[in-house]
Amino acid sequence: MSQNNLIKLACGTCKRINYYTRKNRKRVERKIELKKLCKWCSGRTVHKEAKK
Repeated sequence: MSQNNLIKLACGTCKRINYYTRKNRKRVERKIELKKLCKWCSGRTVHKEAKK
């Protein structure tokens, strides 16, 4: 079984789930934070890994 699992990325401002991505849980132990475009906030905001 692959260790790359889907995770949700939620906007830090409006808390909406906008993106899904994969992460290798063996190598990356911390929560992922990426700057992505949020169409509801109409700008680039920090998206954090959300709970399942």
